[in-house]
Amino acid sequence: MVVGWEWDDTLFAGAAPYYTRGRLPYAPGLAETLAGVLAPDGRGRLLDVGCGPGTLTLLLAPFFGEVVGVDPDREMIAEAGRQASRRGVAHKARWVRARAEELAPDLGQFTAAVFGQSFHWMDRERVAATIRDLLGPGGALVHVCDLKTESRGVDGLPHPAVPYEAIAELVRHYLGPVRRAGQGVLTQGTPGGEREILTRAGFSGPRRHVVPGGQALERTQDDVVAWVFSMSFSAPHLFGPHRDAFEAALRELLRQASPRGRFSERGPSTEVSVWRTAPASPP
Repeated sequence: MVVGWEWDDTLFAGAAPYYTRGRLPYAPGLAETLAGVLAPDGRGRLLDVGCGPGTLTLLLAPFFGEVVGVDPDREMIAEAGRQASRRGVAHKARWVRARAEELAPDLGQFTAAVFGQSFHWMDRERVAATIRDLLGPGGALVHVCDLKTESRGVDGLPHPAVPYEAIAELVRHYLGPVRRAGQGVLTQGTPGGEREILTRAGFSGPRRHVVPGGQALERTQDDVVAWVFSMSFSAPHLFGPHRDAFEAALRELLRQASPRGRFSERGPSTEVSVWRTAPASPP
């Protein structure tokens, strides 16, 4: 776990209604890339750990016989169910409200398990061992995240950039200088060391893939507000009685940055790391 911080169930409280609209999309071609890497036959089972509103679960549902999304947030699980119904895949999707640390063998065995920017919130050693046991021989643990090392300028695009630094300063004005997370704070940010943890748990790899982004996106003021409220460090509950005042100040900041209420942005590239369990022993 993060040193000096303990998970609690308010981590994303109130964020679910904003998540799908606010978060930037994964890079185009991610589903096809993962299908090529995992070579699913349409009959396997996918486990999405920390699934949120089902973004990755539903993206990959066409390639599997069953998809299971797990998240501890009640509102996220409810939103995932609604999204599955809208996309016509509710018949093959199952949603489980639980922490990753609580996953039990009665969920059955899975072909692949995915973590969409969620692994760092967990007791990673414990979860890695649990997922290893839930995967069959040669099963895949897939970590998906935005590529952190690229620059995404808006030169040549029609609208101003989202003023992320000014937004961060406004959040600090209301919530203090140290990043908030649930009822606690992250004095040193979220942890790294994923490679060492997964290697110790018995996984081999990783095979790394980068799905290029860079597509031009147009974002409205409402989209950017939704992004802010979708983040753990600025989830709606953190502002308490000052939530409305914060939103009013945020909208004024955005109005000044773009009086027409439109922003340009480039979609991030997506980094995929694929780890494998040991293959089956020959008979």
